[in-house]
Amino acid sequence: MSKVKVGIVQMTCVADKQQNLQKAIVKVREAAAKGAQIVCLQELFTSLYFCDEENYDNFKLAESIPGPSTDELSKVAGELGVVIIASLFEKRAQGVYHNTTAVLDADGAYLGKYRKMHIPDDPGFYEKFYFTPGDLGYKVFKTKFATIGVLICWDQWYPEAARITSLMGAEILFYPTAIGWATTQDEATNVKQYNAWQTIQRSHAVANGVHVVSVNRVGEEAGVKFWGGSFFADPFGELLHQTTVDEEEVIVKELDLDKSDYYRSHWPFLRDRRIDSYQPITKRLLDND
Repeated sequence: MSKVKVGIVQMTCVADKQQNLQKAIVKVREAAAKGAQIVCLQELFTSLYFCDEENYDNFKLAESIPGPSTDELSKVAGELGVVIIASLFEKRAQGVYHNTTAVLDADGAYLGKYRKMHIPDDPGFYEKFYFTPGDLGYKVFKTKFATIGVLICWDQWYPEAARITSLMGAEILFYPTAIGWATTQDEATNVKQYNAWQTIQRSHAVANGVHVVSVNRVGEEAGVKFWGGSFFADPFGELLHQTTVDEEEVIVKELDLDKSDYYRSHWPFLRDRRIDSYQPITKRLLDND
């Protein structure tokens, strides 16, 4: 299909998992009613962003994938005929947990999962305490409506992740996200951080000639104001839509996937890649150590 309608759900969360899941389902239904064929939910949408602290009790939030949440979302996907991209806290085994996104096709089929590869560790974002780095590699999913790539939050700062996923055939890169400002931070710094976050992702669209869809949460949690600002960018990085920084929103935009061929032909970055010269990228630093 050359054109696909993509919905994003930007919402606040509470402590109760089932309440968040049901809220997300209501909003998926809203997106479908607006014509969405693919709906992307934000990172870890079934809970508050628990990585603000290192607390062993938070491991109780995790679940198997496939599991209870994907089972419920699969029914909704099949009923509505929409693809659902669902970011969840995965319990893989005792003591092994991942930050994982499941993809459910429009007939309700579970297509698979992507485990977050890049794991941050910063004040208020103690993800290394909870998440084992992904070991499935980068993934694409051939859904009914498009071949999609899914990366997660901190992955969005790494051009290598976007490049590899695009080279695998992704027509759209989705970034479920949970990122915000410290409530004590000044407005000028807030603006700089948001602009950097959006710019790096729009650059992935330009470099790879693909649409980019980034979905963030809103609301204040434990001294962090999640900044929303979810957006759609076309394959030349043009901003198609940007949400507010403080409101829940369900937005649906039609993406023309044929634009990738147009931009890749007129700006042939993939054609001119010097793949014979890129071996040094596998080194941490080029300092001979």
